[in-house]
Amino acid sequence: MQLPGLNTLGISLVRIDYAPYGLNPPHTHPRATEVLVFNVGHTDAVAFAGLSSQNPGTITIANAVFGSNPPIKNDVLAKAFQVDKKVIDYLQAQFWMDNN
Repeated sequence: MQLPGLNTLGISLVRIDYAPYGLNPPHTHPRATEVLVFNVGHTDAVAFAGLSSQNPGTITIANAVFGSNPPIKNDVLAKAFQVDKKVIDYLQAQFWMDNN
């Protein structure tokens, strides 16, 4: 939508600006594959990504696992990640951004 020249070509381009020590959280694109190139260092960074869809979607793993609605049961998550339920309680209590 933002780059009309790419509309209907079935691809997307993304630019991401990172602050020093910035991170890209683990995520997936359910309708695309992604190629991401960025510099590594202790200064501001710029990343460029190409996606194989003009509507790739994004699912942030932490939000989907620890912030799901309805929530995944604590005992299931504790067993899956092999941690104490208190760790799961702590993670679920954190502020998770809306996945949409």
